[in-house]
Amino acid sequence: MRLWGLHEWIELQPYLETAAEAGDAEAMYYLGEANRLLDRGMSREAIDWYHGAALGGDPHAMLRLNWGMICELADICPEDHDSWVDKALEQELPRARDGDPEAMLALYSIYVALDDAEEGRNWLRQSAKAGHPQAQDLWASRIQERSGEWPPPLEDVKAAEPWFRKAAEQGYAPAMNNLAGNLWRQDDVEGSWKWVVHGSEHGHVENRTTYGGCHLAPEDLTYCPEDNDPIKGWAILRAVYEETRHQNAKWYLEEFPDLLTDEEIAEAEKLAEDWLNRDPPLSYFPPKYGF
Repeated sequence: MRLWGLHEWIELQPYLETAAEAGDAEAMYYLGEANRLLDRGMSREAIDWYHGAALGGDPHAMLRLNWGMICELADICPEDHDSWVDKALEQELPRARDGDPEAMLALYSIYVALDDAEEGRNWLRQSAKAGHPQAQDLWASRIQERSGEWPPPLEDVKAAEPWFRKAAEQGYAPAMNNLAGNLWRQDDVEGSWKWVVHGSEHGHVENRTTYGGCHLAPEDLTYCPEDNDPIKGWAILRAVYEETRHQNAKWYLEEFPDLLTDEEIAEAEKLAEDWLNRDPPLSYFPPKYGF
């Protein structure tokens, strides 16, 4: 899953295959995702892994099979339902009604697949109210983007903030990243920087890169603090690039080498070892379902 967080879809497969062959439905689902993303479509390998995960009860695998029209095209249909999305609905709806926030979140995607986006949003909101951090973050994004305008109107930004904050305060790194952007749009520079730092500490690649960039070249961003440390910034960005090949980290290293002397760069390169492979690991935090 660490490799999944870095989009290393080839390297993760041998590890997940061990779990999948032992019957783990979630591992089967992620193998389906890896093969679909690598093949840019529903390959036979992806279909087989999704099918195994669906038989194991994974609702997102059922949605992938429904989304890819696999029942019609490949004759892989659920035995007791007309479609995979119907099977997912029958499985998750009772759980959601019993108060399971994870099932409520799954219903959001299920109802969207059923062309009932309004009912899906109702379940997303209920999952958020029940305290599910991913649902809170997603619900905040839906509020912030509801106008369809970019940048979003300030009133929508303000309305989204409490939900981003609820998720961020639970330690959900994607919400920390989103809350930093939300506060920046409200001209709360200090608050934005606070959540950039927290996001970095929780392993968010984008926040770690911003954290390093602010220490190396604070004039490049509007919310950087004044107490920057270019040696520390170089070390962080070097570690980020080595660990993730993040292109923004590479850009900083290539754009601003003149800010440090050769001796300072040598010191920073040594310091970079302390920033490598920290826990929690760096991740883009890709959603389980949705891309």
